[in-house]
Amino acid sequence: MHDSYRQCFAVPDGGAEALGAMAAELFGAETPAEPALRFVCDHRMQGLDAVAAVEESLRTGERYSVAFIDVRMPPGIDGKETAKRIRALDPDINLVIVTGYSDFSPIEISRAAGPADKIFYIAKPFQAEEVLQTATALAHRWTVDLDLKKAILLLEEQKLELAANESRAIHMANHDSLTDAPNRLAFLHALGQAVKGDQCFAMAMLDLDRFKLVNDTLGHLAGDELLRMVCEILQTSLRDGFVARLGGDEFAMLIHVAGEDDAVMRCERLLKAVSTSFKVFGHSVQGGASIGLIVVEPGRIGDPVDVMRRADLALNEAKRQGRGCVRVFDESMDESIRFRRQIEGGLSEAIAKNELKLVFQPIVGRDLDITGFEALIRWCSPEYGMVPPAMFIPIAEESNLIHELGDWVIDEAIDVLKSWPGQYVSVNFSPRQFRRHNFVAHVVERVASAGVEPGRFQIEITETAIFDNVERAAEILFKLRQMGFRIALDDFGTGYSSLYNIRRFALDCLKIDRSFVDGMGRERESAAIVHSVIHLGRALGMEVVAEGVETAAQLEALRIAGCSHMQGYHLSRPVDAEDALVLAEKGSLAPQPEFEVAGTGTHG
Repeated sequence: MHDSYRQCFAVPDGGAEALGAMAAELFGAETPAEPALRFVCDHRMQGLDAVAAVEESLRTGERYSVAFIDVRMPPGIDGKETAKRIRALDPDINLVIVTGYSDFSPIEISRAAGPADKIFYIAKPFQAEEVLQTATALAHRWTVDLDLKKAILLLEEQKLELAANESRAIHMANHDSLTDAPNRLAFLHALGQAVKGDQCFAMAMLDLDRFKLVNDTLGHLAGDELLRMVCEILQTSLRDGFVARLGGDEFAMLIHVAGEDDAVMRCERLLKAVSTSFKVFGHSVQGGASIGLIVVEPGRIGDPVDVMRRADLALNEAKRQGRGCVRVFDESMDESIRFRRQIEGGLSEAIAKNELKLVFQPIVGRDLDITGFEALIRWCSPEYGMVPPAMFIPIAEESNLIHELGDWVIDEAIDVLKSWPGQYVSVNFSPRQFRRHNFVAHVVERVASAGVEPGRFQIEITETAIFDNVERAAEILFKLRQMGFRIALDDFGTGYSSLYNIRRFALDCLKIDRSFVDGMGRERESAAIVHSVIHLGRALGMEVVAEGVETAAQLEALRIAGCSHMQGYHLSRPVDAEDALVLAEKGSLAPQPEFEVAGTGTHG
């Protein structure tokens, strides 16, 4: 048998040249013959010897691609057991069972030494060509399989690296770099969950007393160390609560409480804990703080920003009353509450009175070509003057006015869009609009009835809107994309998107929040987040729009980072519909070249 194998794999002298000559004669002189494989064959008389040879090959790295195994090899283990042991050592080797008997069925051998796609059979007596062709095919396949395996391992490593980078970016985006405590973004998310819950809770804002004096006398390094020490005390004292550093010497806390008395008692304990003497770099520093507090009953306040604002008002009152105390918010502290109620009443009539208008801010590519405009709403009230959107949009969101207001914005934006030569318009939709039960049909109907192509209408939504109900959001966005609408994820980086969820959603564009663009030149973390979002968008085939570009340095940094689109005051402030049309027809924000006109003439 072994002599037969030697004859099968032997290549006579001049064999390769003869085959080349035959190929040239048959196919022409310019057709090269494919070089024949040369096999290095090892022969083992018994199964145990073969198993040992495979084990040694794995140790040295000189692995076998194919093993031809006879079923009967007395004395010792038979072919089935030999195949089983070899497979246990090397999962990649191709096994060829060569037999003239039927001691075992192919199924039995396959179960012992599978998988089935790596085990083959040749019946005795065999032809030399049959063995040679089998060895050639399986050797090629073995090489391809190993290359594929290496590629898969490389992809897995890249996947793990990407997941680790994503995890680091999320941590950086939601944690304070000095204390590693949750930051303002993380706190707003936790506060948002608390206001939706069914339990009474307190929000407290703590500000250190005379902290500036520490920085001025001992230096900022000492101030940073004091902040870390205070943060550790707060986290230790509130193990059942949530502690975040909002910035500077200001901390915010969420505490589950039974009522106002319980909340005040726990905050007074916190004041006592931080009102101690700290040893900072060998210096003794007397600590102290003031706390503003609001207790929120279930369903009482639906806006987390409003809760934070009221706690901040209470903190200001504590400072005004001499510091080192706890003050609970009450309505008398907030004159703006009455103003908000007046705004709500005026907003309901603003549309009918023609007090609302849209302005449009250009969105430009790297070469400053205008690809689209973001529609932004303005309200000029005869009674209150210019009312900021940040004030009246949340008021509209808390009531059903947001739907009426949103419909007006869609219709107005589409009407202006019709006059542009080809740019798209981007319209913001609030979480409450997105949760509308017939959202898709509503948008499609208004755009279709106006005769506008869906591809020129971009729907901007925030992470908060889509991650309230991931499954529903994925279905809605998929339907809108199928119909041709553009989808942008606004304020990306400030929420809690995971890479998995971003891939699930049908998105055209990621918009980097202006806070990260603003911090690029000052904070390494902001620059890292901006670069990560740009690379993520490019990897997923999405546009990336950087918002809030206000300096030439920011524009240049974003271009170098590979950002595809930008918008901001440095490029253009929001403009009226008439000026937007002029810009759209011009098509670019790049300065026009100046030409000198030369001529001849005489001077009199």
